[in-house]
Amino acid sequence: MGMFKHAQFLSRTVMVQNNNVEKANRLLNTILSKEGIFEQYRRTRYYEKPTQTRRRINYEKCKAIYCEDMSRKIQFILRKNRENPFPGSE
Repeated sequence: MGMFKHAQFLSRTVMVQNNNVEKANRLLNTILSKEGIFEQYRRTRYYEKPTQTRRRINYEKCKAIYCEDMSRKIQFILRKNRENPFPGSE
């Protein structure tokens, strides 16, 4: 059980070039934030009531649905090789 929690950090290595530790730290923070490690840490730092958990999960689901729908609409608008690239502008 304990090893499972540490296994997620095995493949994260940032090389420090020219003794520029600040740049390497920023890069590491970017990698960890993109993979959701910071959010996971903030969630588990304090106890979250079950109602708050349900609200958060429902919010994340709604946000994912909204983002997927918006990206689908944007891809529809930006598609190429259409007969009329700007429908409704005639």
